[in-house]
Amino acid sequence: MPLAFDAVLLAGGRASRVGGLDKTAFTTGGSTLLDLAVEAAGAAAARVVVGLRDGRETPAGSVATREHPPWSGPVAAVAAGLAAVPEAASEFVLVLACDLPRAPEAVRVLLDGASAGSDGGMADGWIAVDDDVRRQPLLALYRRAALDDRLAALSSSVGLANLSLRRMLDGVELIDVAVPTELCADVDTVDDARRWGVVGAPESTAG
Repeated sequence: MPLAFDAVLLAGGRASRVGGLDKTAFTTGGSTLLDLAVEAAGAAAARVVVGLRDGRETPAGSVATREHPPWSGPVAAVAAGLAAVPEAASEFVLVLACDLPRAPEAVRVLLDGASAGSDGGMADGWIAVDDDVRRQPLLALYRRAALDDRLAALSSSVGLANLSLRRMLDGVELIDVAVPTELCADVDTVDDARRWGVVGAPESTAG
């Protein structure tokens, strides 16, 4: 049986390596990267989008929120997203960046892996791992209680602003799910956009 989950979609970030443009508005195959993230989270019981740029419309069926203070990093954004999930939260939450050109396929592989390994005992969730064995914390299915506990501990000790995702996941026990690199790939740079057929980034000035 498929696992029930909510979804927190991270749409913020300064995107400095693509000229500060809104990466979620870039397109591939006629869909924006935000559209693809929403599609990927289509099975979620509740869906929260964190950090939409001013003027962007909240996707249908989603709740929009923003990390505080703005631009304070992905850990603060995850916390804001979790706080905006309705009270009757699911046991698990999908955390997904909104800059993956193949997000629907990537999430499908992740969820299939999680469902197949749903007898994972006391594990705190499942995380995508690419072909080079790099973990992808913004393509992961977490046990909600584990994230809540970790974020509460960090908030009371050092605060959440500008923390690394690695710090957030310290002590969180996750099961690796192999997801091909081409599905995990995100758009961080102009060259990434070109490589993955994404339209909307400025032209590269690299030689």
